[in-house]
Amino acid sequence: MSEHVHTKVRNGTGFITLDRPKALNSLTLEMLRALAGTLQRWRDDEAIAAVVLRSATDKALCAGGDIRFLHAAGSATPRSGSALLEDFFTEEYALNHLVHCFPKPYVALMDGVVMGGGMGISQCGPQSGVRIVTHRTRMAMPEVNIGMFPDVGGSYFLSRVPGRLGMYLALTASAIGAADALYCGLADHYLPEAELPLLADLIGSTSGAGLREAVGLFARPSREDAGPSELAQHRELIDLHFGQDSVAAIERSLRRDDHPFAQRALAAMRQRSPMMMRVTFEMLQRGATLGIADCLRMERGLVRRTFEHGDVIEGVRALAIDKDQAPRWNPASLEEVTDEMVARFFEPVWPAWAHPLRDLK
Repeated sequence: MSEHVHTKVRNGTGFITLDRPKALNSLTLEMLRALAGTLQRWRDDEAIAAVVLRSATDKALCAGGDIRFLHAAGSATPRSGSALLEDFFTEEYALNHLVHCFPKPYVALMDGVVMGGGMGISQCGPQSGVRIVTHRTRMAMPEVNIGMFPDVGGSYFLSRVPGRLGMYLALTASAIGAADALYCGLADHYLPEAELPLLADLIGSTSGAGLREAVGLFARPSREDAGPSELAQHRELIDLHFGQDSVAAIERSLRRDDHPFAQRALAAMRQRSPMMMRVTFEMLQRGATLGIADCLRMERGLVRRTFEHGDVIEGVRALAIDKDQAPRWNPASLEEVTDEMVARFFEPVWPAWAHPLRDLK
């Protein structure tokens, strides 16, 4: 068990608490293994009727994967050959699948920062999941900002939000709050901060079998308190611009619109990896027609290609290592990214029978 993952059982409910506050609960391989091992045991334990995922700090549920580790492992020679890197993503995606398909009520308290890998352990399946946001929630899939793509199942859940909101979130890497998360369908309920202790009391006193319904009834009356959704306000504009048939066409469409929201989106995209925006666009197109297991298998191959390419190493260097905020993307512009370059990312890395996630159902 990881020192950063604590578990306990009360009244038929299993509690998982992430406790790595200085790193905003960024996930290490050790933490992934602790989470997966716990959920596998509780899935098959008749004494456990429900699970709650929470944090020991109100600053974040989980800020994502440990990008410093990814940079170090990905910089090994050869880049794609680091055993730890391979293990990290294979085991993370298997965990994401376990969460999505968990057969018992799974309550994710998405208080504070919830980004990247934090989304992967929170976006539980619609039949069993309850995702709660607060006024402190800052949610994002920021991967294109570091030369990556929205993984951990992003090809599945972002491609299924209404209209073109998922494409907007993926290409701009924009962070959203509670109201927008609810509007996108990436959260189920809102609670103001003052009611979190009451929710804790409710969870602690409710039998696991009735937890999902009890939490839903408790949170539903406060949903409107999340406030107005900026994405709802600009939905028509988002669908217009991000409904174009290519990333280049999206940028052209945004350039023609002097609305401040459109210009902010354009400015954000100009900071992102051109290659990974193209890959992300193609990935979401494909993900819309695939189930969760096939989406994760696709993403697993994309990870290998992404580290072979190297923009993720450069992006993490610029953001978290040297902190110069000046990544040198390769290629440097959308115009230089060819269809052949993008297609290379989607070429199979393994035959189907040897895929590391071949057993996902």
